[in-house]
Amino acid sequence: MDIIKAADRHFTDFGWLKTFWLFSFSDYYDPNNLQLGALRVFNDDIVEPGTGFGTHPHEEMEIITIVLQGEITHADSMGNKSVIKAGDVQRMSAGTGLTHSEHNLAEEGVFFYQIWILPDTAGLEPSYAQKNYDASLWQNTLLPVASGQGFPGVVSFHTDATIYRCQLGPGKEVGHNCAEGRCVFLYLTEGTLSVNGQIISARDQIRGKNPEQLAIKGDELADFILIDVPALTD
Repeated sequence: MDIIKAADRHFTDFGWLKTFWLFSFSDYYDPNNLQLGALRVFNDDIVEPGTGFGTHPHEEMEIITIVLQGEITHADSMGNKSVIKAGDVQRMSAGTGLTHSEHNLAEEGVFFYQIWILPDTAGLEPSYAQKNYDASLWQNTLLPVASGQGFPGVVSFHTDATIYRCQLGPGKEVGHNCAEGRCVFLYLTEGTLSVNGQIISARDQIRGKNPEQLAIKGDELADFILIDVPALTD
């Protein structure tokens, strides 16, 4: 497993948007940091009030937005108009093509993660889903919040992958088993974790291919995202 420290992330300050791009994105290009298996994008964003992303296109991508604080207003070419709030998970399957916009119409900044995962199947009809989860559901457990692996009652998407949320109290532990041909990505929002004996701090990330098993222990109250995706072959 590789640990990437918070200070080594790519940061851009646009004024209205402060963003960390964990993989190559937009004008940030690193041939050694394109993706991890089917995980193509993980952006750690803060959007200031009264600003946002204008209408823009996407295609052939599963796009998942997880809001951690505040709210963002969404509109798309499928006719969906919604407010995505803290605890919400939103999924757009861009498929053959769609356009959308995201604006912060609230009075405080909105803090969210945007995750792009490559679909298993091309040429899908664009679609949309959104669900709110109470924070108590991911206390001291890995809660699947978006998945293409058939978990009941979660936001679904079109890849053999799962996104989990978890908040671990001090001394609490969870484990995750990874099958052969899989990659795992862990991003720590806050706190300190021990992962297979390696200590990581807030905004650090762990990336692994075929890690088999993760033993994750909270050192202090720790909130993190874990993503299990297929490793892609050439």
